[in-house]
Amino acid sequence: MPELPDVEVYLAHLRRRIVGETLDRVRVATPFLVRSFEPPLRSAEGKRVRELRRVGKRIAFGLDDDLWIVLHLMIAGRLRWREREAKIPGKVGLAAFDFSSGTVLLTEASTKKRASLHLVRGETAVRDLDPGGIEPLDADVASFAAVLRSERHTLKRALTDPHLFSGIGNAYSDEILWRARMSPMRPTSAMTDEQIAILHAATQSTLREWTDRLMAETGDEFPEKVTAFRPEMAVHGRYRKPCPDCGAPVQRVAYAENEANYCARCQTAGKLLADRSLSRLMHGDWPKTLDELERRRTGNR
Repeated sequence: MPELPDVEVYLAHLRRRIVGETLDRVRVATPFLVRSFEPPLRSAEGKRVRELRRVGKRIAFGLDDDLWIVLHLMIAGRLRWREREAKIPGKVGLAAFDFSSGTVLLTEASTKKRASLHLVRGETAVRDLDPGGIEPLDADVASFAAVLRSERHTLKRALTDPHLFSGIGNAYSDEILWRARMSPMRPTSAMTDEQIAILHAATQSTLREWTDRLMAETGDEFPEKVTAFRPEMAVHGRYRKPCPDCGAPVQRVAYAENEANYCARCQTAGKLLADRSLSRLMHGDWPKTLDELERRRTGNR
């Protein structure tokens, strides 16, 4: 799922191309995309784009007459910039937004069509689509701490809860926690003021670094390779690959449709976090430490 750095890069490129332009036409390939009915989508046509903004992980197009198109890309949704009135791709295409300067295509490479489009009127309606998490790059340590301690969660769950923190998902939460040298399963209630300050700094530096990196990578070209799995990442999507700092194999904990990737040596003092499915499979034989796991893998019990 595109997260804060990815969405900010999309916004930077969209601003260069369509702010001040008129939305001539909206073409929708599937009715399941549109999640609002009043005002009707056709009322957005002929309106000028006044601004673009990020609303959590959503992208909001501010139009004349206080109309707002709000897109949620979900996991597999992506934006493409093409020539004016470009054809919507048959299998993955969801919609097209035609401007005089070109067309923004919305695609979703998944059988589960989860991306959504709302057309709403007014700031209040836009805020209603915002889960309400604080902006991590704007928050000082005190406000960051207050939000972190407001719910009893693990750090991984807290960072990815859009009602607590805006724009952070599975990928960058892994990178943040690796940089902070903290276990994804550490309870928020156990965090000291000093530890929260470290996590706050890691959150801001990770998000800023990746936003800058992605901006530099795309240059003047519209981003075409938006992905949650990048080889330069330290731990996310790097299960069993070496940690860039200590060389230990990256571990993972799978849950629901997500997973947490972490370095046991750097983040959990060498202790393995129990994976529920594997723990049930192996019963009481689950290795407790990284060294024990490696001995089993090499056959040296």
